[in-house]
Amino acid sequence: MRLCPVVLSLLSVVPVAPLAAQIPTEHVPQMQTVEPKSGKIGSVLRVTGFDLGKTKIDSVYLTDDTLDMMVKVLNQSDQTIEFRIPPSVKPGKLQLLVKTTGKEPVLLEQPVYITVEEEEEKQKETASADAKDTNKDTKNSEVASATH
Repeated sequence: MRLCPVVLSLLSVVPVAPLAAQIPTEHVPQMQTVEPKSGKIGSVLRVTGFDLGKTKIDSVYLTDDTLDMMVKVLNQSDQTIEFRIPPSVKPGKLQLLVKTTGKEPVLLEQPVYITVEEEEEKQKETASADAKDTNKDTKNSEVASATH
């Protein structure tokens, strides 16, 4: 209980900036929704939000928290950005990330996620490989049963 008066006394000494000084004077780009929420490589998606124009956003990326992949922006206005899913992206859930404009650009993770779907050819290859593995397992089981 002795720490409380010390903490309170320290808080009373540390100057606190007024609330108005803590609010940025410029608006920060903010994405809110994406339609559709999923797509395959090459699909075009449309993001809506605030302050998304070319004066605020330099480039757009998809990120998996390890690798950031730039997307091709097709249309850009203050409220929307249309982009194409690049061929280098792997299937899965990815977050949108923007690089701001200005003298000191920053990368801002956005609260918007998309799901990149596996291409149909790869799905067929995977299904075919799974079917072959199942057939091998069945044959091995039959052989094992016949020998016992």
